[in-house]
Amino acid sequence: MEAQTQYPQAGVWRRVAAMFYDSFLLFAVLFIATALAGFLVNQGAELPSVADGETVNDIPQQVSGWGFQLYLFVITALFYSIFWRKNGQTLGMQAWRIQLQTLDGGTPGWGVCFKRVLAAVVALLPAGLGLWWAWLDADKRSWHDRLSGTKVVLLPKQSRSA
Repeated sequence: MEAQTQYPQAGVWRRVAAMFYDSFLLFAVLFIATALAGFLVNQGAELPSVADGETVNDIPQQVSGWGFQLYLFVITALFYSIFWRKNGQTLGMQAWRIQLQTLDGGTPGWGVCFKRVLAAVVALLPAGLGLWWAWLDADKRSWHDRLSGTKVVLLPKQSRSA
């Protein structure tokens, strides 16, 4: 993995495109997590139907609020961390040929992955300022790259003959 340290930093638009791709898969994962939580809270009770004249879109109080938001955040953190721990890439990152690495070119550990997720929240909350910062940074690293001690690199194209 020595050669990985020589890869150039990934550009901001490539990162945004990968996040856009990942948002589709993440939406599906969060949808399933929400459905599972709703099912467990209702303990399999039959949902009201339109024919009964009841409101179908009522959400149980337990599947809302801060506890539920924390649950969804943990699912999101696990989503990214599992992909990053495996090979440094989510599916969107694979499509756009970018990879998360530690500063020495290695695959990040669990602590680094969770630290990066928390740092990404800080970086993306002020209108994505922490991400756009990569345009001004001498090393082309965003806030969450700096706060977690990671970098996102652009991988070379795979040859079709291989």
